[in-house]
Amino acid sequence: MLISLFANVHKWGCSALLCLSVVASPAYAADPVKVKFSLDWRFEGPSAPFLMAKAKGYFSQEGLDVQIDSGNGSAGAVTRVATGAYDMAFADINALIEQESQHLGTGVKGIYMVYNATPAAVFLLKSAGVTTPAALAGKTIAAPVFDAARKSWPVFAQKNGLSKDAVTWQSADPTVTANLLVRKSVDAIAGFSFTNLLNLEARGVKADDLVVFPYAQYGVDLYGNTLIASKTMLEKHPDTLKAFLRAFNKAVQETLADPVSAARFVKEQDALIDLPLETRRLQLAFGQRVVTPETRKNGLGDVDTERLNRSISDVVAAFALKNTPTADAVFTRALLPERAERSVR
Repeated sequence: MLISLFANVHKWGCSALLCLSVVASPAYAADPVKVKFSLDWRFEGPSAPFLMAKAKGYFSQEGLDVQIDSGNGSAGAVTRVATGAYDMAFADINALIEQESQHLGTGVKGIYMVYNATPAAVFLLKSAGVTTPAALAGKTIAAPVFDAARKSWPVFAQKNGLSKDAVTWQSADPTVTANLLVRKSVDAIAGFSFTNLLNLEARGVKADDLVVFPYAQYGVDLYGNTLIASKTMLEKHPDTLKAFLRAFNKAVQETLADPVSAARFVKEQDALIDLPLETRRLQLAFGQRVVTPETRKNGLGDVDTERLNRSISDVVAAFALKNTPTADAVFTRALLPERAERSVR
């Protein structure tokens, strides 16, 4: 992150008032703070509030110059921040929990919870005859190696009486997983519910022809994606993070109020996207995973500490990790905007 600390000021032969006016004038204002931000995936519907905050000037109004890059999965996004390649990212908090357990003290923390419940789910064709999670035993499930649903499968398996090795995983690029299910090359696919549902519909599969096991409805009480920040940002530039969250929270509120308009910012970023499809993806993601009874109670961006500690224990047990991070080690609410600004409207 680059911060310009000084503006050029003519120091000689001016009154204190004149010098003050020179420093305060826009021409001599400090340069905006540069922030490198990574998404967890490519530019799709749920990217809307990030892109809106930049396009509508909410970041610049807070003195920020934010670079928003696409990602290649939550694990990769966490690594980008942990290594210092990026200042902030959007990533599954469970990938962060795993990282913190394996490498204690990285200092990366969640600072604004976006998906209050994990969107992970397993999808099958109804014709497969599978009606319960237990019947997944012996099946082949396709998903990218880095996919959050695949990585958190051990938690889903444990909650539903399955061994984590009860299924065979077939690695596949996210662009072809839906095709594998349609062609019946695999028994099931895993991923975010709002992603796979729409990808399958785009290939002619109706929702009524699917069996879906959303993790959140089958005993998995995990949080989902959060904004994360590096140790350096947290320790040295908390005001920058607060400014980012103010701008982002404003965009989230506008996205909730008018997702159709919000989705257009994704189209502006990538002209090749299917706007109606990405609008639906955004509506599903925010309607199902952002607005929940908990966010209505506690406000957007926050977590329930007891619930987070339980989910950490679930992840540690299911992944057979050696260390159990505390909730405070993976999330801080200290930088959140005022509660009134985060109320679900």
